[in-house]
Amino acid sequence: TLTPGNTSLPSRPTTATGSAAMSKDFSVWDYLVFVATLLISASIGIYYAWMKKGRQTATEFLMGGRQMSGVPVSLSLTASFMSAVTVLGTPAEVYRFGAMFGFFFISYTLVVFITTEIFMPVFYRLQISSTYEYLELRFNKHIRLLGTIFFITQ
Repeated sequence: TLTPGNTSLPSRPTTATGSAAMSKDFSVWDYLVFVATLLISASIGIYYAWMKKGRQTATEFLMGGRQMSGVPVSLSLTASFMSAVTVLGTPAEVYRFGAMFGFFFISYTLVVFITTEIFMPVFYRLQISSTYEYLELRFNKHIRLLGTIFFITQ
């Protein structure tokens, strides 16, 4: 601690309790946990790729064999719509703006409901897997391309 007669700084940063602050570098244990997580995730993917090899077409894979109801499909679409920036930035937004960020949750809930009740039945009936396919069916290839450009540049 600094006293009126002592102007030297401590050699190691300390917390309010006087213990040493956490290091900002990865230790060997951090790397081991990180690599283990990646290996487990990759092993699960390789296992299921090997076990289901040749049993599914691309359409069956992307559409889940059309055996799920609209709710899990809509939740999956909503989850994939949320980017990593959204997930990582949400705590900062809540800290900065407080309860106002709750309106974001309300809008996401409405999106799930609207997707489940309005869009998914149409997509299932037409047996299409993307909004772009719908734009091409409903209008033409130029409108599909325009929709793609709008999405990329938004």
